[in-house]
Amino acid sequence: MTKIALAIHGGCGVLPEDSMTPQEWAEARQDLAKALRAGYSVLASGGKAVDAVEAAVITMEDSPHFNAGHGAALNENGVHELDASIMDGATLEAGAISAARAIRNPIKAARALMEDGRAVYLTGAAADDFARSKGLKTEPQSYFTTQKRVEALEAMKAHAAAGTDATENEKHGTVGAVALDANGHLAAATSTGGYTNKPDGRVGDSPIIGAGTYARNGACAVSGTGKGEFFIRYVVGHEIAARISYLNQSLETAANGLVHDDLAPHSIGAGLVAVDGEGNISAPYNTPGMFRGWVTSAGKGFVATHDEVFEIAL
Repeated sequence: MTKIALAIHGGCGVLPEDSMTPQEWAEARQDLAKALRAGYSVLASGGKAVDAVEAAVITMEDSPHFNAGHGAALNENGVHELDASIMDGATLEAGAISAARAIRNPIKAARALMEDGRAVYLTGAAADDFARSKGLKTEPQSYFTTQKRVEALEAMKAHAAAGTDATENEKHGTVGAVALDANGHLAAATSTGGYTNKPDGRVGDSPIIGAGTYARNGACAVSGTGKGEFFIRYVVGHEIAARISYLNQSLETAANGLVHDDLAPHSIGAGLVAVDGEGNISAPYNTPGMFRGWVTSAGKGFVATHDEVFEIAL
């Protein structure tokens, strides 16, 4: 039996602390804690890493505070297009869906596709149809819409018209989880609505295995958040695993190297959570904050949005 560990993120690009009330920040942390507990309860009872990351991501997809599922971003046409993926580090099996418009919990569809085994990746209407065929719940577009996302789309269009820069929080957001279970297996899962005002049909890194999501036993599990186009170009998840496997870098060195060195010349928002086979956790980010939480191999839970870290009861 090995130690267990879990880390989650709810997206980088968090607004400055004075942009919301203390109560609003507290509510966001409560939902992070809820997701952390959902995943950790699976691990603590001897469950699989892949079940833990799915449970944590489902909780965040159901929360209006994060850009995934309910509360997902709107594209340039005011439409929600949802992406998600999951990977089992023990078998390298994976499932991914993108540009779905009706799946209540996209990560459930990605998991179902992984277990179905006929394909790794489905997109658009085919992903929605697959989810229905598996009995997964679908919703009208209105279910995913929140006032915050409507306002973000209006703000992004105004920025585009004026030629000004939007905040990282207005641009994008993602949720994800990585885990190590008691049998030493790793898993990762990621879900997103993409970035606000994105082109119709745009797909980022979240559903792309090796870019926004990657897990391999003996190396690490990674879930990314930020400007997805660059996570794709750098194949961030796989790159971190490769540096651990082939350069013998530590998880912290590999993860920080990608976020703070390799991606730095592009001046983009970037962050990730990662865990290795020893239960070490890394959560680097280069924006004012990142919604995040983790449970150490010693069984202590923490959540944070900015620099201050809050310990929680599990």
